[in-house]
Amino acid sequence: MNTIEISADLMLIQCRIEDASALFHLTDRNREFLKEFLPWLDTVRGVEDSRQFIRFGMEQAKNKQGFHYGIWYQGNLAGTIAVHGIKWAHCKTTIGYWLGSEYQGKGIMTKAIEAYLDRVIFGEWNLHRVEIAAATINLKSRAIPERLGFQLEGIIRENEWLYDHYVDHAVYGMLQHEWKRVKQSRLI
Repeated sequence: MNTIEISADLMLIQCRIEDASALFHLTDRNREFLKEFLPWLDTVRGVEDSRQFIRFGMEQAKNKQGFHYGIWYQGNLAGTIAVHGIKWAHCKTTIGYWLGSEYQGKGIMTKAIEAYLDRVIFGEWNLHRVEIAAATINLKSRAIPERLGFQLEGIIRENEWLYDHYVDHAVYGMLQHEWKRVKQSRLI
C-alpha cells in the first residue's frame, strides 16, 4: 500500500527518493528537538543520508519487512512512521515514529498510527501483535499508544543509549483482537 489517505489534510505516502530533500530539511530544522529522544540524529548530516534512509526503507518493503511512510499534513512532510522489521513466524512487529515540532499537538500522529494499524498491520498484513516503545520520560510519545488503547506491558531498564546516557523504555502492546474491540467501542 503506497498511499493511505486519512483525511483531506493528512496522508501517509511510502517514502520516495524524491522526498529526500524534504526529509532532510525537516530533520535538520528539528534536530535539537528530536535529539532529546532519538539516537540517530548525528548520522544525518545531509540529503544523501536521508536518501540512504529511504533506500533502506524501500529495501525493507521489497523484503516484506515493512513500509516507511512519510506523514504528509496539508501538503508538507511532517514526520515519518515505520515498522522495525516484521517477525512473520510470530505475526508481530514494532512501530516507530517521529513528528516535527511544528506539527505536534494536532492529533496527527495518533491518526497516522491508527490508520497504519487498521489498514496495514492488522488489515493487509493480518498480524497478531504490535509493540510501541518510548522513553519513560517521553510523555508525549507515550500518550499516543495510551490514547489508542495499547496496554503498558512493562519497563525495560536502560534499553537505549542516547548520546551520553541510557534511557528506560515503556513498552506498549496491542493484539489484533484487542484492536477490533477498541475500534468497535469508538463506533458506539
